[in-house]
Amino acid sequence: QVQLVESGGGLVQAGGSLRLSCAASGRTFSSYSSGWFRQAPGKEREFVAAITRSGGSTGYSDSVKGRFTISRDNAKNTVYLEMNSLKPEDTAVYYCAAGQYVGNRLRSVHYWGQGTQVTVSS
Repeated sequence: QVQLVESGGGLVQAGGSLRLSCAASGRTFSSYSSGWFRQAPGKEREFVAAITRSGGSTGYSDSVKGRFTISRDNAKNTVYLEMNSLKPEDTAVYYCAAGQYVGNRLRSVHYWGQGTQVTVSS
Protein backbone atom coordinates (compact mmCIF):
# COMPACT_ATOMS: atom_id res chain seq x y z
CA GLN A 1 0.00 0.00 0.00
CA VAL A 2 1.09 3.53 -0.79
CA GLN A 3 -0.43 6.66 0.73
CA LEU A 4 0.10 9.97 -1.03
CA VAL A 5 -0.29 13.38 0.63
CA GLU A 6 0.01 16.58 -1.40
CA SER A 7 0.97 20.00 -0.06
CA GLY A 8 2.06 23.39 -1.35
CA GLY A 9 -1.10 24.56 -3.05
CA GLY A 10 -2.48 28.05 -2.56
CA LEU A 11 -3.42 31.35 -4.15
CA VAL A 12 -0.94 33.04 -6.49
CA GLN A 13 -1.10 35.83 -9.04
CA ALA A 14 -0.72 35.16 -12.74
CA GLY A 15 2.94 34.90 -13.65
CA GLY A 16 3.86 33.61 -10.21
CA SER A 17 5.23 30.28 -9.07
CA LEU A 18 4.30 27.46 -6.71
CA ARG A 19 5.97 24.21 -5.74
CA LEU A 20 3.79 21.22 -4.95
CA SER A 21 5.06 18.30 -2.93
CA CYS A 22 3.71 14.78 -2.66
CA ALA A 23 4.90 12.77 0.33
CA ALA A 24 4.50 9.04 -0.01
CA SER A 25 4.39 6.43 2.71
CA GLY A 26 4.98 2.77 2.05
CA ARG A 27 8.17 0.95 1.22
CA THR A 28 7.08 0.19 -2.35
CA PHE A 29 6.83 3.81 -3.50
CA SER A 30 10.11 3.73 -5.40
CA SER A 31 8.78 0.82 -7.46
CA TYR A 32 6.13 3.07 -9.03
CA SER A 33 6.36 5.81 -11.56
CA SER A 34 4.66 8.99 -10.37
CA GLY A 35 2.77 11.88 -11.79
CA TRP A 36 0.45 14.81 -11.35
CA PHE A 37 -3.07 15.31 -12.64
CA ARG A 38 -5.45 18.22 -12.20
CA GLN A 39 -9.17 18.82 -12.26
CA ALA A 40 -10.77 22.20 -12.78
CA PRO A 41 -14.41 22.87 -11.80
CA GLY A 42 -16.78 21.30 -14.29
CA LYS A 43 -13.99 19.56 -16.19
CA GLU A 44 -12.57 16.06 -16.28
CA ARG A 45 -9.34 15.18 -14.54
CA GLU A 46 -6.41 15.65 -16.90
CA PHE A 47 -2.81 14.54 -17.02
CA VAL A 48 -0.16 17.14 -16.17
CA ALA A 49 3.25 15.48 -15.72
CA ALA A 50 4.88 12.10 -15.12
CA ILE A 51 8.26 10.79 -14.02
CA THR A 52 9.76 7.30 -14.11
CA ARG A 53 10.77 5.34 -11.01
CA SER A 54 14.39 6.41 -11.32
CA GLY A 55 13.56 9.97 -12.33
CA GLY A 56 15.45 9.50 -15.57
CA SER A 57 12.52 10.31 -17.87
CA THR A 58 9.71 12.82 -17.67
CA GLY A 59 6.65 13.69 -19.70
CA TYR A 60 4.33 16.70 -19.76
CA SER A 61 1.06 17.77 -21.23
CA ASP A 62 1.35 20.36 -23.97
CA SER A 63 -0.41 22.94 -21.80
CA VAL A 64 2.33 22.94 -19.15
CA LYS A 65 5.44 21.97 -21.12
CA GLY A 66 8.19 24.51 -20.58
CA ARG A 67 6.53 25.97 -17.48
CA PHE A 68 6.23 23.02 -15.08
CA THR A 69 8.96 20.65 -13.91
CA ILE A 70 8.41 17.32 -12.19
CA SER A 71 11.09 15.71 -10.04
CA ARG A 72 11.37 13.08 -7.32
CA ASP A 73 13.59 12.21 -4.39
CA ASN A 74 13.26 8.50 -3.66
CA ALA A 75 15.34 8.84 -0.50
CA LYS A 76 12.64 11.17 0.84
CA ASN A 77 9.73 9.33 -0.84
CA THR A 78 8.65 12.66 -2.32
CA VAL A 79 7.60 13.90 -5.75
CA TYR A 80 7.61 17.58 -6.63
CA LEU A 81 5.93 19.77 -9.22
CA GLU A 82 7.58 23.13 -9.78
CA MET A 83 5.09 25.45 -11.49
CA ASN A 84 6.27 28.69 -13.06
CA SER A 85 4.60 31.36 -15.19
CA LEU A 86 1.26 30.33 -13.81
CA LYS A 87 -1.90 31.26 -15.69
CA PRO A 88 -5.52 31.55 -14.51
CA GLU A 89 -6.31 28.45 -16.57
CA ASP A 90 -3.94 26.46 -14.33
CA THR A 91 -6.48 26.85 -11.52
CA ALA A 92 -7.52 23.37 -10.41
CA VAL A 93 -7.20 20.73 -7.74
CA TYR A 94 -3.87 18.99 -8.29
CA TYR A 95 -3.57 15.29 -7.54
CA CYS A 96 -0.46 13.22 -7.05
CA ALA A 97 -0.56 9.67 -8.42
CA ALA A 98 1.51 6.49 -8.58
CA GLY A 99 1.28 4.12 -11.51
CA GLN A 100 3.00 3.10 -14.74
CA TYR A 101 4.97 5.35 -17.07
CA VAL A 102 3.86 4.63 -20.63
CA GLY A 103 4.35 6.85 -23.67
CA ASN A 104 5.55 9.82 -21.60
CA ARG A 105 2.32 9.64 -19.60
CA LEU A 106 1.24 8.08 -16.31
CA ARG A 107 -1.10 5.15 -16.95
CA SER A 108 -2.74 2.47 -14.82
CA VAL A 109 -2.81 4.64 -11.73
CA HIS A 110 -2.77 2.50 -8.61
CA TYR A 111 -2.82 5.23 -5.97
CA TRP A 112 -4.15 8.78 -5.72
CA GLY A 113 -3.59 11.56 -3.25
CA GLN A 114 -6.43 13.64 -1.84
CA GLY A 115 -5.54 16.73 -3.88
CA THR A 116 -4.39 20.27 -3.20
CA GLN A 117 -6.05 23.43 -4.51
CA VAL A 118 -4.13 25.80 -6.76
CA THR A 119 -5.79 29.10 -7.60
CA VAL A 120 -4.22 31.57 -10.02
CA SER A 121 -5.70 35.05 -10.03
CA SER A 122 -5.56 37.34 -13.05
